[in-house]
Amino acid sequence: MDMEVDEGVAGTASSRLAPIEEVKPTPKQIKRIAAHSHVKGLGIDPESQMAIHEAAGFVGQANARTAASIIVDMIRMKSMAGRAVLLAGPPATGKTAIALAMAQELGDGVPFVPLVASEVFSSEVKKTEVLMRSFRRSIGLRVKETKDVYEGEVTELSPIESSDNTGLGKTISHLVLSLKTAKGSKQLKLDPSIYDSILKQRVEVGDVIYIEANSGIVKRVGRCDVYASEFDLEADEFVPMPKGDVRKSKDLVQNVSLHDLDLANARPQGRQGDVSNIVSQLMAPKKTEVTDRLRSEINKVVNEYIESGVAELMPGVLFIDEVHMLDVECFTYLYRALESPMAPVVVFATNRGKTTVRGLGDKAAHGIPPEMLDRLMIIPTMIYNESDIRKILVHRTEAENVQFDEKAFDYLSRVGSEKSLRYALQLIAPARLCAQTCGREIVELADVERCTTLFMDRGESLKKAEEVQKKLGNRSN
Repeated sequence: MDMEVDEGVAGTASSRLAPIEEVKPTPKQIKRIAAHSHVKGLGIDPESQMAIHEAAGFVGQANARTAASIIVDMIRMKSMAGRAVLLAGPPATGKTAIALAMAQELGDGVPFVPLVASEVFSSEVKKTEVLMRSFRRSIGLRVKETKDVYEGEVTELSPIESSDNTGLGKTISHLVLSLKTAKGSKQLKLDPSIYDSILKQRVEVGDVIYIEANSGIVKRVGRCDVYASEFDLEADEFVPMPKGDVRKSKDLVQNVSLHDLDLANARPQGRQGDVSNIVSQLMAPKKTEVTDRLRSEINKVVNEYIESGVAELMPGVLFIDEVHMLDVECFTYLYRALESPMAPVVVFATNRGKTTVRGLGDKAAHGIPPEMLDRLMIIPTMIYNESDIRKILVHRTEAENVQFDEKAFDYLSRVGSEKSLRYALQLIAPARLCAQTCGREIVELADVERCTTLFMDRGESLKKAEEVQKKLGNRSN
């Protein structure tokens, strides 16, 4: 499959002068501003382990953020698996923001799967199957393996063509690839099948890659940091040039979820009971239905490799928003799922008080059956005061890069206090457009007032609807 060839003497540079053209850098892609782009974490004081009133994009909700930080610490210590948390509070009190901040605090290594309760109901997939898939996505597996690899910066990438059997066309006979490290370099002769993998990952000269010597699997690590000074159109990740020899033994860590393994092995191939074979099936085509029997077999193999130290289980977080939308069948399934030895941390969120449990007919707190409510650690969120609303608006205007004059911002803050915080947040972008149509970059009071006349808030819309209904009722009489 591969053959080492000593690197030859570099050819002499051409004496011809090439024309030089100035390349103008293209403008950077506009970053989309989401509803919680300004939230960077829970904002916890590292010494006191208490939430700072205004930190990491958060304002207020100190008790809720402190409680969430304790949950994060328990997840890191792996002493929280199989438990559930409920974020309960009025609308626009930061429940989803706290859940996203928990995900940022946990980092990329811990799976975080968001789910809205209405997504469970589908005409094609059973409710329990949707919940099971979400549970399996929330459980990560860190596989550790030591493999013989070729690693380095790509300095040459040349496919060699030859005539095919018919003599009418050409085909790639092999690939010549040169890799360079801080210690030396090697030239490899690779099979054409590896060239297809290189094309899929868009590997080019200057990239750092590694190739597994036994399987020929290619992994692009990133762009060599030698090219970091060049302007970059896609904000690529720069990595240092590898040290040591090109061919080396490397400890590889691969993070996958149990759901990935389920899909990859829906039609198992190769030797059974081999975790490396399970992971290698991730890119295999032609999947079939995932059955409970297949999941139990994968769990058995995963448990064996966890006990042997080859793999490590990483219980993640499953966030289910609007949990009051679930019915009694879903809650019954969650009872059993939370007691499973392989269970993630489940974080629920709801803005309902006492409401009817779907499928049961009885009213209960937050629309959750009492049996389920007893299993939850409940974190309450409180309504923001006028001062906190003003600070939140400051963070949002900075995140969206919108400038207000003093009178306009005072009026916007008053709208947020008297009507709703979400209504005030939604007026930021239209107010900027109104200012820009008048040739200004700074939003003035007239711009915000114009937006309040064009767009109604929830209370005003309800009032208008009642007036229309009343008029229609009088006409019918």
